[in-house]
Parts: sequence; structure tokens; C-alpha cells
Amino acid sequence: MNSNLKKSVRRIQQSLEMTTKPKIAKAFKEAKRLGLFDVEWYQEHYGSFPHELAAFEDYLEKSKSSNVNPSANFDTELYLRCNVDIYLNGISPLPHYMYHGRHEGRNSSRVVNRWLPATELVPHETATWKSQKVAIVLHIFYPDFVEKFAQTLRKFPTSVDVFVTAATKKIERDATETFGSLDNVNQVKTALCENRGRNFGPFLVNFSKELLEYDLMCHMHSKKSLYSGREQTQWFDYLNNFLLKDKHVVKSVLRLFDEHKELGTYYPSSFWMMPSWVNHWTCNKPHAEGFVNDWGLDINDDFVNYPVGGMFWARPKAIKPILNKNYQYDDFPAEPLPNDGSWLHALERVIGLLAEKQGFKQFFYYPPLGRFTTDKTQISSSYYKTPEQLLSDVSNFDVVSFDIFDTVLRREFTYPDYAKYKLGKELTKLEYFDSAEEFVEHRNNAELACRKAVNFEGDIDIYQAYQQLAKQKGIAEELAASWADKEFYYDLAMALPKDEMVKIVHELNAKGREIWFVTDIYYTKAQITKMLRKIGISVPYKLFVSSDIKKRKDAGTMWTFIKQLVDESGQSFLHVGDNVRSDAQICGDFGLQNMHILNPMDKWSISGLAKLNSFKSPDEATIQKWGPLISHHGRYPFFGE
Repeated sequence: MNSNLKKSVRRIQQSLEMTTKPKIAKAFKEAKRLGLFDVEWYQEHYGSFPHELAAFEDYLEKSKSSNVNPSANFDTELYLRCNVDIYLNGISPLPHYMYHGRHEGRNSSRVVNRWLPATELVPHETATWKSQKVAIVLHIFYPDFVEKFAQTLRKFPTSVDVFVTAATKKIERDATETFGSLDNVNQVKTALCENRGRNFGPFLVNFSKELLEYDLMCHMHSKKSLYSGREQTQWFDYLNNFLLKDKHVVKSVLRLFDEHKELGTYYPSSFWMMPSWVNHWTCNKPHAEGFVNDWGLDINDDFVNYPVGGMFWARPKAIKPILNKNYQYDDFPAEPLPNDGSWLHALERVIGLLAEKQGFKQFFYYPPLGRFTTDKTQISSSYYKTPEQLLSDVSNFDVVSFDIFDTVLRREFTYPDYAKYKLGKELTKLEYFDSAEEFVEHRNNAELACRKAVNFEGDIDIYQAYQQLAKQKGIAEELAASWADKEFYYDLAMALPKDEMVKIVHELNAKGREIWFVTDIYYTKAQITKMLRKIGISVPYKLFVSSDIKKRKDAGTMWTFIKQLVDESGQSFLHVGDNVRSDAQICGDFGLQNMHILNPMDKWSISGLAKLNSFKSPDEATIQKWGPLISHHGRYPFFGE
């Protein structure tokens, strides 16, 4: 171990010791002297405390897992994101910064307002908030969580009934004894559960109908992960803080539910250290088809508000269709489950949608501001990044790879099939097809037939698709090839730069970074080169096109190829792209660093602008009216431009 690393480890150990010895008062005085802890500011955001030191201690504990801020002069989230070693070691960031980080030149800043709620819910005292009938529903897999939950429940402001599904008989016995001894627990009901259904299945099998008798329920489960040499519970601690543990938050939640009968579900905004795309459906929409059919849910949007991690408060009647069924463990998928893409992952995502379908609203808590809100655009808070910050972030890598479509290139009218539609109009006039819509259908079916012919392995190009169309329609291949050229040129004419992104590409080149473009597309490498030239890319780059090398990002074969190149080069690598699955999730599965950005349609959607379900398969009037607006709004792929 080199001397610098030894010093870093020693300082981290000292920071850990600081919070366990009577040095807190000294740290508090230093934080006040430096203007980094403002008691009045902290209490304005996070509730009142019996004395100043108690407020500081509250920050020290919460800030190990939660993005709360000690004052306007120190951004907790930024410090931990920039200094992941501090986060992984469970250290409160402010003391580390005061005693070590500022001397080491670590990144820090004043509070950054990543998102401002458009609405605010302010809880008021009511005569009946304490008399609501509350069920606390706990799924406990790890034995040590019995005491962890007991410490939280001991301070709960009202009496509750506790329902426990336990992974072992010992956990069940310990839960009965421990929770039963708490003064504010009326009764404890337990069930020994099977290893099926994760945290949802057990309570639905054993307690679903019974929970309908309650005014409110809070569902929690034991959650931890092991990496970086120590047990990680920050995600759980974050959710626990703002669902059960924090007195100010819990009292506020109970008051808000009591005062506003239209509120159906509550949970804090998604854990800030999760990937920015965590509120995306990813590959789970097919698994939600049953919910759509049974409950009439709308899952058209790609981003969705849901309790990430499966912990939440709800009025049982707001999710009655889930609870009002008889369940067996066989109703749930068997283990082992994939990390993503299952019926249970889909169920988690529809909880809020179901409450809304039942006529209720969701509300959320946003820790950086200490505010409750019904503003659903809270899912955009992870996508705050100025162009200057974006350039700084991507400049940390030797090789920066970009997707092309909706990443550096935008289409004037947004809709990807509009070039085909315009060609279809031309061919309809020439009486090859009865309508533009018919042509687009035949064109896309021809492409699909080509992919089936190669068992969806590798990729095909646009000329192969038109050769197949020629066979289907009985026309000359030369004529079909000319149609392929026309489709491309219609698309090329509508190609526009995402100006800020193109500028960043050039600035990276000026900094000596290597630029790659990696795209899944049926256009040829020569055609893509023309498109890049059209949008103003004028720096050296490497180009990897799926139709050329017969490898695709969404199949993982492209990433296998890229990973080998990266490993052989020994250079640091980052991929930037808009597709959650192929550019982020699958890329990350191969151990490649990536940054997800918003495509124009997703940015439009989570901005809370006009809902455009019709844009999934629009008519030309819709394309021409809304397409340019969406394209311009999504020119820069983050908020903060």
C-alpha cells in the first residue's frame, strides 16, 4: 500500500471515530465557525430540535445515507457523489470535509438546486391524526433487522399493529417477543414465509385481506448488500429515515394523510445514489400487461413514479385491487429471479399508478429541500446537469463513446419513422401503395422478416430490408434500392444537431480525449458518416455501426466487442446514450462505465408537459405540430441548461 493510500485510509478511520467519541460538540463549533452548519436553516428544512447540538447530531446520522444538507453552503449529495469512498465507508460528509476533504482538494459546493417542486404540502395539526388505524407490515430476511425495526418503532408517535413475515422460525420468535414488548404496539401477527415472492409475496399471501381493515399501512423490508468490503445499508437507511424513523417526517405524513383524504400513497423521492434511470420501466412493461388488462392502467410513459425499493405508505383502499385477492405462493415467480424484468418488478412499478386509477394522488418527500409535494416531476431530479458539469464529468475518461440518434443527433420532427412516412406518401402518389401507412407497415415487416431469417443474430442493413420488400411486392431490386436511398435522404434532411452535445464532442477532442460513436441502426457506415457530417461533427472518431459489424448493443454482442477493445487498450472508458436498456443497463452489465441521458420524448414526458400518448403512432398533423416542439425541448438531454 503506497503512502498516499495509507494516509487516505487513516483519515477515513479517523472520520469514523469522530462520530463515536465525544468530539461531536467540537465538530459542531467548527462547522458553525466555518459557516457550514446553520441551525436555523436546518430546522427550517427538517423540523425543530430540543437544542442546537441535537440538530447537528441529526445531520451527522442522516447524512451517511440521505441527501439532507446542513446549510446553504454545503451540498451533501455532491460531496458523496464526488467522493464515493466516503459514502461507501458510511462517513458523515461534513466532518470529513472540514478535517480532511478541504485540505485534500476534494470537490464540494454550495447547495445545488437540482429540482424545485411546483407544489408543496404543508402538514397542519388535526384532531384525529393520532387516531388513524395503522398497520406496519415488515418482511424480515436478516435477523439483525428485528432490533433495527424495534428501535424505529419504539419512537413511533401513535399506536400500531405490526404484521411480520419472517424468513426463519427464530426471526419469527424474536419479532413476536421484541415487537410485543413495545408500549405503542397493540398486537403482533407473524407468519413464517416461503422464499418466493420477495418482499411482496409473503404479506400478500398471509395478510392482504386483513390490511383492508386499516386506515393506513406502511410496508418495509430488510435490505442490505455487500460490496466494497463492508455491509451496505444506505439504501435501506434512506428509506427507513423518511418512512418510519424521522419523527418530523412521520408526524407530517400522518397529518397529511388525515387532512387530505385524496392522498393515497407516500414515499420519499428515489434513492439519490441509484442510477438516474431507476424510475424507467426498463424491460418490465411486458410483465405488466396483466395489470393493464385487469385494472385499466396506462403504462404508455417510459418513466413512472413508483416506490423504488418496494417500501411505501398507502391507504389500503387506494391499492384495494392488489389486496382484495386470495394469493398462493405459486402465484409468484420462482427463485432465482433476474436483477430486472419480472412480474414482481412490474408490480412494484404499478403501485402508484393503481392508486391514481382508484382516484387517489401520490405524494413524495424531497430531502434536499425537506418538502412534501404531489409534483410527479420529482423523478427528473437525477437529471440535473449543466453543460459545464457534463463536460467536466465526461472529461475524466480517456475514451468517450456516444450513441448517435437522440444523443448527438435529433430529428426535426422527433418521430423516427417520419422519413418512411414521407417516402410512403411519394410512393402512394405513384400508386405503388394505397397509403403511406400501408407502405410503412410493409417496409417495417420486410425488415422484421430479414431479422427473423438470421434468427435475430447480428444485424441487417437498409438495402437488405428493401431487397426483401422487393420480393414481397414483386418489384425490381434496383428500384427498391433507390427507395432505400430516398428513405435515407429524407431522414438526412431532417437530421439536426443536439448543439450542446456536439459542442462537448469537439471540446473533448480538444482536451485530447478519444471519441467513439456506437449505434444500433440499419443505415450503413457510409450513411451514418454523412449524418455525422451533417450535424457538424468534424473531429477524428471511431465509428461502430451494428449493420456494418453485425453486432448490437441491445443484444450485448456489441458490448462484448467494445469491452475487449477497452480492456486491450487499458484506457478508461465512458459511454453516453439515451436508451436505458442498450446504452445504460446492458452496457453496465458488462462492467462498462456509462451515463444515461434523456431523449427528447422522455425529457418532454417527465417535464410534466402535455401528455402525448398519440405520439406513439401519430398522424402527420400530430407529427408536424408536436414533433418540432419535442425536438427543441429535448435538444439538451438534461435539466439545467
